[in-house]
Amino acid sequence: MNKRFTIQNVILKENNRVLLEIEKDQSLNEYKASGQMLVDSDNLSFIYLLEKDDHYTYIALPDTVWNDIKIAITESLPVVITNGSEEIQLTQFREELTYLIENIKGNSNYGEMMVSKVEVVFE
Repeated sequence: MNKRFTIQNVILKENNRVLLEIEKDQSLNEYKASGQMLVDSDNLSFIYLLEKDDHYTYIALPDTVWNDIKIAITESLPVVITNGSEEIQLTQFREELTYLIENIKGNSNYGEMMVSKVEVVFE
């Protein structure tokens, strides 16, 4: 099973970027941004992939933070994950998320709840 970090808090426009906070005890040492995202329809989340030692770690972006990350898309702000002391800029975040959103809209393969939430938040 892949390791999974869940976003605890979003700080908007910190130094002209969006900070996604994970738990402070989670080390980001040796992780690299993959530039890739997935969809977790069952948990109403987008998943950004971090790489470490040829393994992926999932950064879960639950629907509770979508309104905040929408600002990163609409204002073309860089998105950074942080544990309070370490940071990683999530490359290709805007492009990947925009692609997934467009793919989900009206597409019942993602499940009714996921489609509905995406259409409401990312209208």
